Amino acid sequence: MTRPGFVKSVTWREWLGLAAGLLALGSTFLPWTTLTSTRPDIENILAQLPHGDVVRDAWHSSFFSWCPPLPLLLAGLVVVAFGRIRTLRVSGLPQLWLVVAAASLLLMVLGWFTLDWEFDGDQRGIFEAAGVAIGPGLGRFLGLFAALVSGVAAFLDMRAMRAESRQPRKTRSKSG
Repeated sequence: MTRPGFVKSVTWREWLGLAAGLLALGSTFLPWTTLTSTRPDIENILAQLPHGDVVRDAWHSSFFSWCPPLPLLLAGLVVVAFGRIRTLRVSGLPQLWLVVAAASLLLMVLGWFTLDWEFDGDQRGIFEAAGVAIGPGLGRFLGLFAALVSGVAAFLDMRAMRAESRQPRKTRSKSG
């Protein structure tokens, strides 16, 4: 009896977890924090500033920006690499994956609520007086989406593992 290849033996949930981790990593290079204004004169000034002063990627933002995607990527790599090992699955790999996804999601939500803390009090005061808004960028939305997808895939994988563990294990017949 031939064994299926590695790529075919990885479940769609595990591939989805890896894809979510890769999306989360890719999102760190996109804008996570942006400065905008509804006033045209201030918007012109923002347009003249260096791009890095107006738009920040996750690596130049806060801890709550660059940290959460890294565990998502690690979880995706681990479940693809070790997801078929029954003892690891039964020992709690899907549950660990779910915890990592939930923790990353929580850190991203905290980052959303502390978005303006990336700037000190003086800068925030100047921004407020000038009508400059500190807002989320596309990368923050994609990172949050990746954390949600990873969490859903982990939950579905955990349910599938429970269903597998309820079924009797196939016994090998002795070939004589």
